[in-house]
Amino acid sequence: MGTLIQRFTVASAMILAVQCQPQFMEYIERRLSSFEDRIAVWYDQTQRYSSEYRGFKNQILALVESLDKEKEEQRSNLEIATSRIERLERELDYLENRNPAPTCLEMEEKIINQTAETAQEKKKRKQKVTECAEVVFNIKAMKIVKRLESAVGLWTKDLMSDSEKVYIFDGVSNDTIYEFTRLKDFTDFSGLVKGKKIKLPHSWAGTGHIVYRGFLYYIRSEPQFQVIKFDLKNQTVSDSGMFPAERQIPVYGLSPYNYIDLAADENGLWAIYATRENEKHICLARLDHRTLDIEQMWDTPCPIANAENAFVICGTLYVVYNSKLRSRSRVQCVYDVTEMVNTDQAPLLYFPKRFGSVASIKYNPKEKQLYSWDDGNQIIYRLTMKLKSEL
Repeated sequence: MGTLIQRFTVASAMILAVQCQPQFMEYIERRLSSFEDRIAVWYDQTQRYSSEYRGFKNQILALVESLDKEKEEQRSNLEIATSRIERLERELDYLENRNPAPTCLEMEEKIINQTAETAQEKKKRKQKVTECAEVVFNIKAMKIVKRLESAVGLWTKDLMSDSEKVYIFDGVSNDTIYEFTRLKDFTDFSGLVKGKKIKLPHSWAGTGHIVYRGFLYYIRSEPQFQVIKFDLKNQTVSDSGMFPAERQIPVYGLSPYNYIDLAADENGLWAIYATRENEKHICLARLDHRTLDIEQMWDTPCPIANAENAFVICGTLYVVYNSKLRSRSRVQCVYDVTEMVNTDQAPLLYFPKRFGSVASIKYNPKEKQLYSWDDGNQIIYRLTMKLKSEL
């Protein structure tokens, strides 16, 4: 009996399966069709995205190619401009050699030819020095007077004297300087053979020295920084003083041998220096030329970086910086202790020619000229002045 029931159950299940099979197959077919539709949509989207990507890639490649072409054009234009500038500089040098610039030594020739100066002229000049309120308006002429072997050095005259003597500091450190009776003796003979040797009691360091009112003021670096006042007439040390600044660093970024640069103008003696406390900017101090005491000190906004040298005129500091062009240096920072003139107001000053690196610049208040040592060349720059109140 049980066997019959079992057989009947299996038979019923088989009949039921046969009856449900068309519905199951229809369900399976619907699911497969749905999958196929989704796959078709995915394929279409993939194809569209791939097409858009290829289009975007082609656009980018076209832009890159265009940029490369433009870069090459700009590079070609830059090379052409550089070539033109170099050719122009060569032509200017050629013209200068054929037609020399107006001499900067007119003042010296006048002094040589003049036997005496009237009392009225002396009074006017003294009044002008006392009431100095001028600013450099232009560098109007230059003259190369000689070339020595040393790329770095200093040459100057007594900045506040009628003396015609010329003093040479050859190199960046020594205990001997050279004295020439007049500029002609210096320029007419090669080298320093005609110069009188003056041996100093201490070695000088850098190119920051000056001759002022019959005295040589020079920098001694060892054992620590000192300003030495040397009487050129008696050949003796008249005074010396420790420079009060601590932790000093080179004052010019492109002249690492200068820690203190002495300058003189119509108002007196100055020291240009830098310290680690203010290591990004140049400092300025006014000295008493009789006692070497510091009268006043200023922190200027003039950066040390890329500075080559500096000079002071009428209480205004002019800092010379190196530009990218090989033959150009310019004054990019001006600091006036009277606050009458600032860098934005001051005229833009370019030096008409540059050989290498400016090792020293000394201003002569009597002649209104700069004495520069540029890569072994001894150069005089003649200045045009203007009243500060007129700017």
